[in-house]
Amino acid sequence: MDPYTINRRHFFGRSATGIGAVALASLLDDDVSAKSKGPDLLSGQPGVPHFVPKAKRVIYMFQSGAPSQVDLFDPKPSLEKLNGQNLPDSIRQGQRLTGMTSGQKSFPAAKSFSPFRAHGQCGTQISDLLPWHAKIVDEMCLIRSMHTEAINHDPAITFFQTGHQQPGRPSAGAWASYGLGSSNKDLPAYVVLLSKNTDPQAQPIYARLWGSGFLPSNHQGVKFRSTGDPVLYLKDPTGDNNEGRRKLLDSLSQLNQLRRSQTGNPEIDTRIAAYEMAHRMQMSVPDLTDLSKEPESTFKLYGEDARIPGTHAANCLLARRLCERGVRFVQLYHRGWDHHSNIPGRHPKITKETDQGSAALVMDLKERGLLKDTLIIWGGEFGRTVYRQGGNAKTFGRDHHPRCFSMWLAGGGVKGGITHGETDDWCYNVAKNPVHVHDLNATIQHLMGIDHERLTYRYQGRDYRLTDVHGKVVKAILA
Repeated sequence: MDPYTINRRHFFGRSATGIGAVALASLLDDDVSAKSKGPDLLSGQPGVPHFVPKAKRVIYMFQSGAPSQVDLFDPKPSLEKLNGQNLPDSIRQGQRLTGMTSGQKSFPAAKSFSPFRAHGQCGTQISDLLPWHAKIVDEMCLIRSMHTEAINHDPAITFFQTGHQQPGRPSAGAWASYGLGSSNKDLPAYVVLLSKNTDPQAQPIYARLWGSGFLPSNHQGVKFRSTGDPVLYLKDPTGDNNEGRRKLLDSLSQLNQLRRSQTGNPEIDTRIAAYEMAHRMQMSVPDLTDLSKEPESTFKLYGEDARIPGTHAANCLLARRLCERGVRFVQLYHRGWDHHSNIPGRHPKITKETDQGSAALVMDLKERGLLKDTLIIWGGEFGRTVYRQGGNAKTFGRDHHPRCFSMWLAGGGVKGGITHGETDDWCYNVAKNPVHVHDLNATIQHLMGIDHERLTYRYQGRDYRLTDVHGKVVKAILA
């Protein structure tokens, strides 16, 4: 045995001392305790939910950069009178501002630059910038009282995706994979789709946002690419064939199992499972990403952009196909919402990029009978300020605003055609039924049949969970 690669479990296992045996028992107990809550690594069999789930799968459309709730989802007739007036200290209450506006001498309120209208049987008002969303308001649960602590993009996105502002924790999709497993042995439980960036000022997106953190690494998200092979090294080397590849994998598996018996390293199980999953994906992924068999009605619904790989519409269509095949958690990222200047000119462009595809996905899932057990989530990392960034009333921007913003959910056990929570007349603070990031994550897990307080993983002597030591299920929005 190589003395430089021995791990501590193996060391204690070979130790003849009493303290070594005690330590080994403790370590094994931790591992068994954690493992019992998740799926079997090698078989890929799903874990058992804590109670009957409403949502079998999740599609999370994350709008990186922060959409403006003032201009999209939260109509404020009061701003017609308050427009141009300076934000009162009694409303701001000394709350933190970013360095981009903290030096402004005044904070004039800016009403929405786009009209709002009531739609659907529910009469929910949304902006004219979202004409396709107007067609699905009766399916939407619009939360207007979201709030968070983070005021800058990276910690705010990290907080939403992992439950902590500092990097290193498992992502929400990784927790879902760990807790429930996959219902399709030929595809990962957790898939990530990134839109091509169309805004040179867009914030970066990092792979750690869909990482597994301290969970076994097979639970991290698998990113599909929009150019070339959807997954790197999907094709066999030139001259290789399936029979040869199978023999190679069997030999590798024998070597890895031998190493596992020598070192006791559980990550070797992950390595074996990864090789097997990669082999099965060689068969399943090409068919999954081939849209040539989709009827013309599909592209009429999603729009012509759905024919272009890497667009939000194309990713929405691919998300539907992934869900049809049993993928547990599909994460979409669309960047470019960070509009500190000329929001009246820039927000219409990005809403056009995302509006039709997002709404079409809901319509398509409903038509196929999949919406009732598919949870759709749409929103960004925080909101945008009611006051102007910059002095020009026509080309103003809006700064980051964590105190109140809007997100929407649909399907998967939430009530459709409702709004939850309210903001004040200035659209600056939550006035009724606040929903925190931890509350949202607790609710998502609840809808998937998971008690967020029970899905834990012991790491470095502490039990961790997605919601840390916080979070309450928002029962008022449950169907």
